[in-house]
Amino acid sequence: MSKSVPAFLQDESDDRETDTASESSYQLRRYKKSPSSLTNLSSSSGMTSLSSVSGSVMSVYSGDFGNLEVKGSVQFAVDYVESLRELHVFVAQCKDLAAADAKKQRSDPYVKTYLLPDKGKMGKKKTLVVKKSLNPVYNEILRYKVERQVLKTQKLNLSVWHRDTFKRNSFLGEVELDLETWDWDSKQNKQLKWYPLKRKTAPVALETENRGEMKLALQYVPEPNPGKKPPTTGEVHIWVKECLDLPLLRGSHLNSFVKCTILPDTSRKSRQKTRAVGKTTNPIFNHTMVYDGFRPEDLMEACVELTVWDHYKLTNQFLGGLRIGFGTGKSYGTEVDWMDSTSEEVALWEKMANSPNTWVEATLPLRMLLIAKISK
Repeated sequence: MSKSVPAFLQDESDDRETDTASESSYQLRRYKKSPSSLTNLSSSSGMTSLSSVSGSVMSVYSGDFGNLEVKGSVQFAVDYVESLRELHVFVAQCKDLAAADAKKQRSDPYVKTYLLPDKGKMGKKKTLVVKKSLNPVYNEILRYKVERQVLKTQKLNLSVWHRDTFKRNSFLGEVELDLETWDWDSKQNKQLKWYPLKRKTAPVALETENRGEMKLALQYVPEPNPGKKPPTTGEVHIWVKECLDLPLLRGSHLNSFVKCTILPDTSRKSRQKTRAVGKTTNPIFNHTMVYDGFRPEDLMEACVELTVWDHYKLTNQFLGGLRIGFGTGKSYGTEVDWMDSTSEEVALWEKMANSPNTWVEATLPLRMLLIAKISK
């Protein structure tokens, strides 16, 4: 069963935001009635590449957010080192943490940081795990290569987690600092301070704010090669035309691109992406992606996930996305969180399915997605 979590809460090994496309053979697994072979063909600016994909849907819920009491505090300090152009987060220690092992009254805690809204793997830093302690001492510096001006648009999210022997994570609490008005010249702000740990708060504001729109067209081709024996399976064509009014997360800078995955396949090899278009909130991509291996019945089970990202140095920041399918909540008989298409997204998919060999077009609002983890 596939679950979904916000990108910045995904498992430590998830590098979905930073991978490049690869080429390999592919077959969906774990589903009794899955497409026997889905191959993808991507083209842009006259360039064409053929690749195929392999993978299985796997659980992505890397953290338990509800079973443990949030208590205790964490001691840390932040400083910007002008000579290195680095943000330093000095994590000193924690005290009075909740016990993940109630019987033995102990946890195996570590500290993780993000510079929000960057939720990619490259924006994540973490300390070592301290075994069997509710008062762990770290004395570690977590470093970020970042311009001081950029920090004004970001928040420091510092969270404490317990990691058990099976590498499962349990949330122990978090602290969040708004860096927009932070006084970097204040000596007091550079001193170690104790911060009480707080519960995880749902990112409601992120879900409701405007994330822009995507103009795209879809086409289902049931028989790409009529008369061929044995009969060929169908193709889904995805034409990403442009995005409109994308949000600016880094002041006036934006360098956006679009990724596409056909769920339930979450293997990194299934992904295709457009080129990055910079210096505009209304990027024009005109990029067509083709996935084959679609029987008519597969249209009910699959979902096109399109996500828009802002590429900055070595990190990618999520801007918004779409999930285009029938929104049934199930795929090949299994309940899945990602089959959550909105009414507008469902309408486009239905129109495509009912109008074979015809391009159907729509301009859809981008939204916050709980992104399914990519498998290896």
